[in-house]
Amino acid sequence: MASQTVENYIKAIFQLTEREGGSVSTSAISQQLATSAASVTDMLKKLAEQKLIAYVKYRGVHLTPGGKSMAVEMIRKHRLWETFLHDKLAIGWDAVHEIAEQLEHVQSATLIDQLDAFLGYPKFDPHGDPIPDANGKFTLRNQVLLNTLQEGDQAQVVGVREHDADFLKYLDSRALHINASLLIKEKQSYDGSVRVETAGGAETLLSSKAAQNIYVKKNLN
Repeated sequence: MASQTVENYIKAIFQLTEREGGSVSTSAISQQLATSAASVTDMLKKLAEQKLIAYVKYRGVHLTPGGKSMAVEMIRKHRLWETFLHDKLAIGWDAVHEIAEQLEHVQSATLIDQLDAFLGYPKFDPHGDPIPDANGKFTLRNQVLLNTLQEGDQAQVVGVREHDADFLKYLDSRALHINASLLIKEKQSYDGSVRVETAGGAETLLSSKAAQNIYVKKNLN
């Protein structure tokens, strides 16, 4: 049975690999986990001894098949708990992450399978992230970042890259929740800001940073 610290490291490496591709640097792990580079180096040596990662000093880290399997299991538990907290307990999508960070360390595979069944085998969590099934398979879909759309394009919000609570509250204040429909009214070439029209005809101006962190599915006319 892996410790919570080991699980946190493995999950962080998996997420960084998905985001950046290739091997993951020690500094990136340090930043992700808000811990010192020296502590990260010590832990990576232990993870390598457990054959959860392949680690070459100065060349980066990648997960072994065993490490990847552990990471996917952690991701599954985390996203299922987020879905339960949001859908069944009505906790806002800006608050579920921190709670799920604690619940994801539950070790009972039977409980997680029952939770999955209770929720109806959801494919995506409240942030639009895919939930791996019991076999570790993710459901993929066509999605693009909002900032890649052009004026006149219509789309539906399907996910977010950034899970920061302040960012999610920012989206809520602009009615840009999951499944929200929008129309690109204007794109500013100067600063990358985007003016969108949401359901009901309300318009809002999104910063370039916000537009780069919202996943949408473009409507095909």
